[in-house]
Amino acid sequence: MNRITATLQTIALSLLLIGGANASASKTAPANKAAVLASASASTSAHHHAERSGKKTAQKVNINTADADALHKSLVNIGPSKAAAIVAYRKQHGAFHTADELTQVKGIGLKTIEKNRSYIVIGSVAAAAKN
Repeated sequence: MNRITATLQTIALSLLLIGGANASASKTAPANKAAVLASASASTSAHHHAERSGKKTAQKVNINTADADALHKSLVNIGPSKAAAIVAYRKQHGAFHTADELTQVKGIGLKTIEKNRSYIVIGSVAAAAKN
């Protein structure tokens, strides 16, 4: 469990305890501990998903014709240096025939390809040769 999650859960539990003490004093129903923790966990999970994806909106991109900036903006877990490495590999070795060939680029593994598979377009190899 990372520090942010632990901190949020501690805060949620503290609020639950304070709310429970106030609830008994004002004769209202105390908050449900499980509901409070689930709510804190759900908001933390959504935050981490946006953080992990780099706030990108993954979109289809032709890996044989796109420049490094387009690759970086379109694919999840592809930063500027990996995008530049894809372009450099393509210039040196020619067009990609399958998405799995991206594993030949240093720093790109099958997990990254699987996360992006629906966004990777191979396109025309002939068009890539012109670039």
